[in-house]
Formats: sequence, structure tokens, C-alpha cells
Amino acid sequence: MMADVVEQSGGVAQSRPGDEHEAGGRAGDGRREPASTAGGTPRTGTDDSAAAARIVGIRERIDEIDRTVIELWQERAALSQEVGATRMASGGTRLVLSREREILERFRQALGADGTQLALLLLRAGRGPL
Repeated sequence: MMADVVEQSGGVAQSRPGDEHEAGGRAGDGRREPASTAGGTPRTGTDDSAAAARIVGIRERIDEIDRTVIELWQERAALSQEVGATRMASGGTRLVLSREREILERFRQALGADGTQLALLLLRAGRGPL
């Protein structure tokens, strides 16, 4: 959950061992497994070959989604920065708080509390810290 990722200081926490989105899982003794074996076979956290193959396929799709999210994040930040620069160059304010509240509410309605956290991160990426 996104709320688990954002620390109180506003920074982003490191992923924890065992998180599904990690390339490796957890070893039986609690140590983090390497992302793949010496032969390059990805670790899946299971010895069942059918389940392992399914996990590999799902993770490939997750990686594709992550790449898209990153690209969209960067595009959104650049567009937001352009809006702010255009507004300030025309004598406007640095921020439009009603617009930020609208975005926060949209994300909260769609995703709950985690959506609010995500929206705050998106807003900061586009305008910088307050």
C-alpha cells in the first residue's frame, strides 16, 4: 500500500524483503534471496515449476506497467512545471490551491487514503516542495 511506502518525513521508504514487486523473495531463514540464481533463472519463492512460470510472466507485466508509470510520472511532472512557469510568467501565483485540492480529492475518491498520498507525491514532483 502506498501509505506504507511514504515515511513520516515525506521521503520514500525502501522496499521490504518479501514485497511482491521485488525481483527476489525471502529465503527460508528470513534473508533476502538474490533476484536470480547463478544461471540467471529468476527467483520466484516457489519450487513448483508451473507456479514459478506464472510468477515470471506476471512479473514481466508488472515491470512493463512500472516503466509506463515512470514515463507518465515524468511527463506529468514536466507538464505541471510548464503550467507553473507559464502562470508565474504572466504574473499569476506560484500555486493554485483549489486545483491541488481538486486533484487530491480525485485521487482520494478513486484510491482512498493511498490515493491521497500518491497525489501529494505527484503534486510535489510537478511543483517542488512547499
